[in-house]
Amino acid sequence: MWIADNWKEYEVIDCSGGEKLERWSNYILVRPDPQVIWDTPKTHKGWSSPNGHYHRSKKGGGEWEFFDLPEQWDLHYGSLTFHLKPFSFKHTGLFPEQAVNWDWFGKKIKNAGRPIKVLNLFAYTGGATLAAAAAGASVTHVDASKGMVTWAKENAVASGLGDAPIRWLVDDCVKFVEREIRRGNHYDAIIMDPPSYGRGPKGEIWKIEEAIHPLVKLCVQLLSKEPLFFLINSYTTGLQPAVLAYMLGTELKHFHGTVDAQEIGLPVSSNGLVLPCGASGRWETN
Repeated sequence: MWIADNWKEYEVIDCSGGEKLERWSNYILVRPDPQVIWDTPKTHKGWSSPNGHYHRSKKGGGEWEFFDLPEQWDLHYGSLTFHLKPFSFKHTGLFPEQAVNWDWFGKKIKNAGRPIKVLNLFAYTGGATLAAAAAGASVTHVDASKGMVTWAKENAVASGLGDAPIRWLVDDCVKFVEREIRRGNHYDAIIMDPPSYGRGPKGEIWKIEEAIHPLVKLCVQLLSKEPLFFLINSYTTGLQPAVLAYMLGTELKHFHGTVDAQEIGLPVSSNGLVLPCGASGRWETN
């Protein structure tokens, strides 16, 4: 398992009964987590006095209950700054477990010894975009949500990357890739963090089990002659790490590289466990 254990301002304090107790900078949140199927005593004081608690509804969805939580606050990871705010369906605007991937590809970009062009698909609020830009890459950031791209731009400015070589695009990821192929554009690295289910700007439906492999096949056509890496993240429990590894290994076999895929996770500070948070598949050049 790849563990995101370099955080200073974020931690999973405890997890029990379908929920996790987290510290986001100076604020304590309780949020649901479907992986937490065990039920142990909730003895940490944070359980009884959080700043925010997302209550999941049995009918689907849920709602926040707030106790002295600001509308927005900041979280830092190295040189990066992220604006956080609680919004629909339990999210805060950041997936901290992805930091283990930021560290991995940041080193690869820095050590490449050449300019690196990165394509980040389903790029959300820009965690991977900023990590790649901070490492020296030029980045094309694509997400179907205008609001998320605006949020990512704000994070870039807060991180001192307002003038970094980042292209910000609100677009359907599949259609964008198809157009880039027709234009003859190429990238040295591709990152994708697709949702299990989603809709594009014009209502295009995305189901990861049906759409991920065709998209990977398209993206391979965008790779430069000497690609550096290809990273796929998945929160869909049906896509095991071995599936990601096989897909990458099959589609990139004509390049000289290696494939690995693992669960990614966050350490739980109160008991030494690691909370699983999905899977990542990595292809990298030899």
